[in-house]
Amino acid sequence: MNRTELAQMIDHTLLKPEATPADVEALIAQGVKLGVYSVCVSPSLLPIDPQGLHVAVVCGFPSGAHASTVKAAEAAYSAELGADEIDMVINLGLAKSGDWAGVQADIAAVRQAAKRQVLKVIIESAALTVEEIVLACQAAEAAGADFVKTSTGFHPAGGATTQAVRLMKDTIGSNVQVKASGGIRTLETALAMIEAGATRLGLSGTQAILDELG
Repeated sequence: MNRTELAQMIDHTLLKPEATPADVEALIAQGVKLGVYSVCVSPSLLPIDPQGLHVAVVCGFPSGAHASTVKAAEAAYSAELGADEIDMVINLGLAKSGDWAGVQADIAAVRQAAKRQVLKVIIESAALTVEEIVLACQAAEAAGADFVKTSTGFHPAGGATTQAVRLMKDTIGSNVQVKASGGIRTLETALAMIEAGATRLGLSGTQAILDELG
């Protein structure tokens, strides 16, 4: 894989709570220079001029413990202000309670609110058991997700692992993809996630990783 091919798999991400509009402008400028696929930001920082890049926006971030109506409203707001993709967090409380119908309904509410946007569903894989990862992926697929995504990068349980990516890829159908994010800081790790089945990566240290390719 060459530098250009890898860059086109990257959501160049800035989700620090203290991020400013100036920080986002710098993120976009760097993303354009690096040739990434998209920038991923918080909804409060919209609207932005992505300079030809795609715009990914988080929803229900980072806890996922928002009411479904709030998540849906946030997704609709982001879509109206130019988001191409919505990265939503599942309700982990429902997942840990075994209420998979509730998890699916929560995702479906966001899917309904963002009909034309690519929907990525963050399952926070490090906080789930193997069985829960499978059931979360199945709920996301049934609700119309385009991607299942490992992590927010903010949960104390940790971020992406190749084991989780592989399990997620093995669980979902051919119409759903996997995004790996959270703790991917080296080229070796990034390539391992792709080898495991990820077709998109969420990175904040994009330049350092791409520079490893020369």
